[in-house]
Amino acid sequence: MKRILLPLVFLLTVASCKDDDNANQDINYSKLPQEFPFTTLATQNGVNVINGGFGSGAAAHPTRKGEFYVITDRGPNTAYLNGIKFLVPDFTPTILHFKINAEGNIEVIKYIKLKNPSGQPITGLPNPVGMGSTGEIAYGANGNLLGTDNYGLDSESIVAAADGTFWVSDEYGPHIVHYSAEGIETERISPIGVNTGTRKLPAVFAKRRPNRGMEGMCMTPDGKMLVGTMQSMMYVPTKALATNTTLTRIVTFDLATGQTKQYLYKQDGGASDSVCDITPISNTEFLVIERDGNFGSVGGVKKVYRINLNGASDVTGTDLAAVDGMKINGKTLEQSTWDEINTAGLKPVTKTLAVDLVAKLGYEHDKFEGIVYLGNNKLAVFNDDDFGVVDDGNGNPKTKILPKTGKQDKGTMYIVDIQ
Repeated sequence: MKRILLPLVFLLTVASCKDDDNANQDINYSKLPQEFPFTTLATQNGVNVINGGFGSGAAAHPTRKGEFYVITDRGPNTAYLNGIKFLVPDFTPTILHFKINAEGNIEVIKYIKLKNPSGQPITGLPNPVGMGSTGEIAYGANGNLLGTDNYGLDSESIVAAADGTFWVSDEYGPHIVHYSAEGIETERISPIGVNTGTRKLPAVFAKRRPNRGMEGMCMTPDGKMLVGTMQSMMYVPTKALATNTTLTRIVTFDLATGQTKQYLYKQDGGASDSVCDITPISNTEFLVIERDGNFGSVGGVKKVYRINLNGASDVTGTDLAAVDGMKINGKTLEQSTWDEINTAGLKPVTKTLAVDLVAKLGYEHDKFEGIVYLGNNKLAVFNDDDFGVVDDGNGNPKTKILPKTGKQDKGTMYIVDIQ
């Protein structure tokens, strides 16, 4: 793997951080890239499922430099029949708090398991109908039918707030869920009727595609706004009629008022490409991931773009309860071509390439899903290793092998310069 050369020690300023007693200490990132420490979570058919998955989303500690949070998704799984086989059905989506210690190594501080409002650990099992269901059927490792979880989460991104709490977005509802510092749910915000308060997302977001919900989320540096990215084109009004495969949406959520705004994002590729994590540069400028599902070492696309909300059109419309959202000449935005959208005077967010990870690093992973802006044009990058397993084509796990090195894929942290 081609690796960037970094000075032994350099000072990074996290864009959304406040100063603390350690503000002037240098952080030693010279030993990166570096894998997270792993043990075996389970063994299925002789295949080791690692306690990985950390990298679906990432965030910096709000006050302490060199400390980070990364989060898993719903747990190790494979495609099976008309649903998903959960290899460890009682797996709890988990936040990993870690730091880069004085020696420059990754040091685990704490694992935080997510819990329901009663303080019981949740699972990654699908929500029941009416509570965020994507229609997926859950099976156990042996093909047995499993139930659902009212509070189940397919967590994809994480925000660490200044008060010590966490905001997590997922792919089921999609939901935005507020958790205490101990991981206990305190609020759930959704486009469907499962909100624990009066705040909710616009109804149109319930038409997210299964397994392609709110893949990325961050908080503006002023702490006032959550900004979420949908992974791919939503099925608005239906799967058959949604044809603009490069159109996806960004939603902002004002934490004080609950007001939302929506913006259009134009992807480079088609329906197989993904807009993943997002991290702030300022209150209006952000970095976002665009990737496909191929390994970087065999032609995969792994890019980061700078985007700006200034000048982009708010496409929320006047009715948040409208399940099809704003329309142009009787058609939904997902039904409309970019020419039709432009003719209507609607502008997507602007974007410019910040870094191509394959060209810059020789990045070999397939799932590039977590980023944290560190200031001074430095970016921390994380991959989702899928717990070290993939589907063998028959619903059973096999070891996820990186084609370039021949090693099992494991969550790794990188540092890269951006433009």
